[in-house]
Amino acid sequence: MRVLYGVQATGNGHISRARAMGKYLQAEGIAVDFLFSGRPAEQLFDMQQFGDFQVKTGLTFVTEQGQINYLKTAARAKPLELWRDVCQLDCSAYDLVLTDFEPITAWAARRQKKRSVAFGHQYAFLHQVPQIHDTLLSRSIFKWFAPAQQQIGLHWHHFNQPILPPIVDLEPGINTADANKVLVYLPFEDQRQVIQCLQPLQQYQFYLYGPGLSKNQLGHIQCSGPCVDEFKRDLHQSGAVLSNAGFELVSEALQLQKRILVKALQGQMEQESNALALTQLQLGQSTEHLTTAVIADWLAGSNSFQRVAYANVAQALAKWIRAGACPTELQQLDLWKDQSL
Repeated sequence: MRVLYGVQATGNGHISRARAMGKYLQAEGIAVDFLFSGRPAEQLFDMQQFGDFQVKTGLTFVTEQGQINYLKTAARAKPLELWRDVCQLDCSAYDLVLTDFEPITAWAARRQKKRSVAFGHQYAFLHQVPQIHDTLLSRSIFKWFAPAQQQIGLHWHHFNQPILPPIVDLEPGINTADANKVLVYLPFEDQRQVIQCLQPLQQYQFYLYGPGLSKNQLGHIQCSGPCVDEFKRDLHQSGAVLSNAGFELVSEALQLQKRILVKALQGQMEQESNALALTQLQLGQSTEHLTTAVIADWLAGSNSFQRVAYANVAQALAKWIRAGACPTELQQLDLWKDQSL
């Protein structure tokens, strides 16, 4: 069986999901060709797992200081190049096209009437899940940005909807957490401002990852640029996670039972809805403004929150795909049975 797998590379969450899926698809004997879009090739890192992958421009949002800049987003969009890539992508050699909110593979499969399956957090918003600033535009984006014949939404709770738990890229191991160690990943914020917020809190050890940072020790703040292995190690060892409200890192933190504080990317409906769901489910805390006082209150506050234990969704989906990706069989997997929420 040969599969074309499109990955939205704007954020690292989609790529992290692809790492998990790729391992289990390979274990099932499925040949996978990857296509990434939404980020320049030179900004991708630790991509050896994906072999000889393709990179396309696709579509992405421009962010500045924690907010989406819609004018720059529109100015940098290349719709003609996007459509050319859709028309030139040949899906004839594949038995199935998978897309994680990646538009080129999704629309190429649609044009060529190739069987396609989409999975990702964005598809959960096609159902009745917690949403904020829900508009006709947002609903249209979730429906038509990267459509597929079968669309599988992922979320932290089922909300009595036909969706699945998160796909997390975590290796089995001992979760040895240090309560005073805090992983910080706020890629959409000004990193200098983040450091200023953390500097007074010298009783904690902060491990800050972000774009433009080089490996550097600033007293109790360890700065690092984007990487995979060290980030995963620090995630396992930290007692708490401070991040934007992207889905994948929060999912991994939940699975590892970390304390969580998120600041949603302003103007990004998905992240703002994630912050809402996280607090409604009592899985973590959220803030609209990042200050030293907010971080200090969170770290000093109660450690009580709901705990979850998600099933191995990546493995289940890989086996389901190898068996033919039958929609009725997917409904019978019952992947929520192990969740403690």
